[in-house]
Amino acid sequence: MYAITGATGQLGRLALDALLNTVAPDQIVALARDPAKLADVAARGVQVRAFDYDAPQTLAPALAGVERLLLISSSEVGKRTPQHQAVIDAAKTAGVSFIAYTSILRADVSPLGLAVEHRATEAALQASGLAHALLRNGWYTENYVQAAPAALAHGALLGSAGDGKISAASRADYAAAAVKVLTGEAVSGTYELAGDEAFTLTQFAQALSEVAGKPVVYSNLPEADYAAALKGAGLPAPIAEMLAQSDAAAAQGALFDDGRVLSGLIGRPTTPFKETLAAAIG
Repeated sequence: MYAITGATGQLGRLALDALLNTVAPDQIVALARDPAKLADVAARGVQVRAFDYDAPQTLAPALAGVERLLLISSSEVGKRTPQHQAVIDAAKTAGVSFIAYTSILRADVSPLGLAVEHRATEAALQASGLAHALLRNGWYTENYVQAAPAALAHGALLGSAGDGKISAASRADYAAAAVKVLTGEAVSGTYELAGDEAFTLTQFAQALSEVAGKPVVYSNLPEADYAAALKGAGLPAPIAEMLAQSDAAAAQGALFDDGRVLSGLIGRPTTPFKETLAAAIG
């Protein structure tokens, strides 16, 4: 029996779809804060159970019968460490035998502020004694695709990544890798996962121009100025500062990796960034 946390999220839903293409629906438990959003897969025979990271006492019963768990990191930056610890504790109580966890690229040495909670979760998994795999995901191409509408409107893509190369891949690529590990097609261990094709934000802006047929240039800003611009666009201050800090770290190579572990794991090249961009903006 396989289970996926955060099954209604952007990565979780893709992983759920990939798992449905791999095993029978009655071998799957989809865990979500709002089970009603998974009515379509419930109708196909998937067990859908309520799963709220902030209600620790409910987690172990929700994991009853689960043998292999995909723990997709919480979206609530700043709350992830206790939330993930609660899931790991519940998994031990429920008798889960294996956890695959979506961490971040080179979590043990990454300068990204986002890596702090991932390091803590990796340590918690190690301390738990449970068999586990660390899926150290690089950047999602979609992280930059979501900036495309504003960039097209203003003719400029903003960032702080300088000429740093970003080895991004699509969420679907990372979801496919997660299912390979979850189902045991790949061995336990640590996977540094990133796209085959690295790009700079200048190259991303050029691709956006070509796809949309409108001129877009990349405007590189100091980290503080980029954070201010994101706040001005309506992002909460902690999120804006996290994104700006991540971009600044990318300028120093924090999001570059040429190991091609991801494509090796999924058995095909990762999705070219321009393809993901073209699909998103039509």
